Amino acid sequence: MVNRSTFTERLEARARRLGCKIAFPEAGDPRVVEAAVLLARRSIVKPVLVGEPEEAAPLLSLFEAEGEVGVVDCRTGPLNHAAAMLVGGLFDGVVAGAVHTTGEVVRVGLRRVGLRPGARTLSSSFLMEVRDFRGRGREVLTFTDAGVVPDPGPAQLASSAAEAVRIRRLVVGDEAKVAFLSYSTLGSAQGRSVTRVREGVRRFRRMCPEVAGEGELQADAALFPDVARFKAPESKVAGKANVLVFPSLDAANIAYKLVQRLSGARALGPILHGLNWPLNDLSRGASVADIVHMAAITALMAGDRCAASGDGGGEA
Repeated sequence: MVNRSTFTERLEARARRLGCKIAFPEAGDPRVVEAAVLLARRSIVKPVLVGEPEEAAPLLSLFEAEGEVGVVDCRTGPLNHAAAMLVGGLFDGVVAGAVHTTGEVVRVGLRRVGLRPGARTLSSSFLMEVRDFRGRGREVLTFTDAGVVPDPGPAQLASSAAEAVRIRRLVVGDEAKVAFLSYSTLGSAQGRSVTRVREGVRRFRRMCPEVAGEGELQADAALFPDVARFKAPESKVAGKANVLVFPSLDAANIAYKLVQRLSGARALGPILHGLNWPLNDLSRGASVADIVHMAAITALMAGDRCAASGDGGGEA
């Protein structure tokens, strides 16, 4: 039987089995509260609002959800407080960014949560659920880094790619095929950014020798088999890539927004990777559905931790 469920439906189903406790330190935002109510009613995660109960109470009452969603009383620094409780094992993950900027979320992540062993930088990626464009049905592509590092050097490109592969395994669950993007395909052009990308590829291969990684590739060569046959016929990645490593934040951010708005793709992120524990960001324009899906992604990133805690985290 063909599995016709959508990617986000599968995310929710897999997260539901884990029973993770996820914190939302923006208790006064109606979108966040509505998402928390939906998460609780669908049993996707165990949501906990962190903030002033007086802010959350009227919103919970509006959704007739008193008692369905946990609330941690925090009058100052809810984001910092949620991160500290995450580190202390009281939460399995944190989702913020509906009110806070990406910069604020990143700073708290670095200061309170810290980088995990082996991670060289904090970076991010978007999961882009796109229409059928190469005869395989709808696909999920990873775009990295579209949210954190403005002008990555070779080491940061390699680290971002490695972390994006790790997150893709946890969340999407397929085999990563990594394309480092450029305006050049395997020597067709020269330039400073091309050289930087090539060095990033070399470093990535040393870090992840088991992962198929290629570069530099133009976007059409990376994604479309008919173009790949002409531009990179010997490549094992060209035409098959599902992880796209962009040469700069400018390029990645512009690309994800164009793909999202012009083709109707679903953009999930920015997913922060490289931290000790899952603390994820939201676009400040996030919808209720976006928040629900990011909570499910955060739970999958915390999977082992949820299983180890038994009840999805300690008591808040």
